[in-house]
Amino acid sequence: MIRTGMCSVTFREESVDQVIKWTKEAGLDGIEWGADVHVIPGDLELAVDVALKTQKADLEVLSYGSYYRAGATQQEYSFTDILQTAKKLGAPSIRIWAGKAGSDEVTQAERKQVVEDIQAVATLASEVGIEVHLEYHGGTLTDTSESAKELLEEINHSNVSLYWQPAVGLSVKERIASIQDVKPFLKHVHVFHWLKYDRLALSEGVNDWELYLDQLLLEDQLLNQHFLLEFVKDEEPFQFKRDAQMLNDLITQLKKRVL
Repeated sequence: MIRTGMCSVTFREESVDQVIKWTKEAGLDGIEWGADVHVIPGDLELAVDVALKTQKADLEVLSYGSYYRAGATQQEYSFTDILQTAKKLGAPSIRIWAGKAGSDEVTQAERKQVVEDIQAVATLASEVGIEVHLEYHGGTLTDTSESAKELLEEINHSNVSLYWQPAVGLSVKERIASIQDVKPFLKHVHVFHWLKYDRLALSEGVNDWELYLDQLLLEDQLLNQHFLLEFVKDEEPFQFKRDAQMLNDLITQLKKRVL
């Protein structure tokens, strides 16, 4: 059914073993492993080791959070390395970024380059049964719901979907409207509660998230939706566990309403 989890980037300074331990204790289903620290692209032995440790803890690898910038001529890691690592990790999907500049900063030619690169990597990933998901994020071509929707329409690839997260600086009403704009392309969700750039307890945003979840529910994808905690107040393990309990409670309530 619906899966709950966490992004390992929430605790970049902690070890793989510690991330697994806290995730298990928090009662979440799995982990989106980040490519920046915990599972470095190209280190296939490490990827296998992390996969086994995750499985041994009865947790799922929910995604591989890469920092691949589609369309960029210079990348820290090639998509081939990222894809091979995701396969060894047992990740069902790879998260990438839609370029390296906002939608109002790029030329049509640059936008076309991003589109074509995403199409290419999505095809490569599809050959090994791995999906490609775009980060919904500022400083990329998914910085607004309008641009994200247009981008997904331009890509027009069955193996490409979109994450959603509450965009910084928008009102709850505006965020709900953004969900409606991109809903046909949505898959997974990054969960957090911020006031501008101040990280707050998820419990302080519970009313907002009840509204978001009502809009985010994709009834034809109930088997595949993941709700992943990303960042917590003061990077405190105790706060993480409280946020995880709140997320589990929200998802339980959601299931009762729709199943």
